[in-house]
Order: sequence, then C-alpha cells, then structure tokens
Amino acid sequence: MGNRIYGCDDCLAVCPWNKFAKATVEPAFLPRAELTAPRLADLAQLDDVGFRELFTASPVKRIGSARFTRNVLIALGNSGDAAQIPVVEALCGDDDPVVRDAAAWAVGRLKAASS
Repeated sequence: MGNRIYGCDDCLAVCPWNKFAKATVEPAFLPRAELTAPRLADLAQLDDVGFRELFTASPVKRIGSARFTRNVLIALGNSGDAAQIPVVEALCGDDDPVVRDAAAWAVGRLKAASS
C-alpha cells in the first residue's frame, strides 16, 4: 500500500485500454486542488464531519471515515516519519476498533523505524 490511501492508480496504470485515453479538459473530472497532495497528518485529523465535507461528490466518501482513516494511518506508518508519532498516537483511543488497531500498528512501525 505504501503511501496510497485510496484509489485504483495501479489498475489504471496497467489497463491496456488506457493507452487510448486522453487527458480530460472537462472541469468536473479535473482533480480538486485541495486533494492533489494533501498532508497525511491533516487527513488523519479529519473528524467525520470534516471527512464528509472534504469528500463531498467524491468516490472516496463511499469507504467511510473510519476505513479512510485506517488507510491514512497505514500510509503514515509506512512513511517512516517519526515526527508523525503524536498524530498517530492521538488515534490510539479512537472509538472505532479498525482505527485503533491501525493506529497501534502505525505507532509501532514508526517507533521501530526511528530506533
């Protein structure tokens, strides 16, 4: 998974039909500026309302806040950036067990990478 948090980038990259694809000029299909390179720490700190607002009219909204946060935590754990430990630790007490488990994994991974 690396630093990816959502999407079908690998499938799109290898799909033989995409060799015929052309870049769109349709504004509705262009990437939204605030979503082209978001900081993982900012995404990890989104509450449910913030998640729904940021991903309105986006397929990301389909996976829900908890699974999205899990994916962000996995990306943070894979980042090797020990400066992110406080952000991740803050989610170790989350109400959702999926988020808690991912946060615990990410903290362990970041601490191991920093020692």
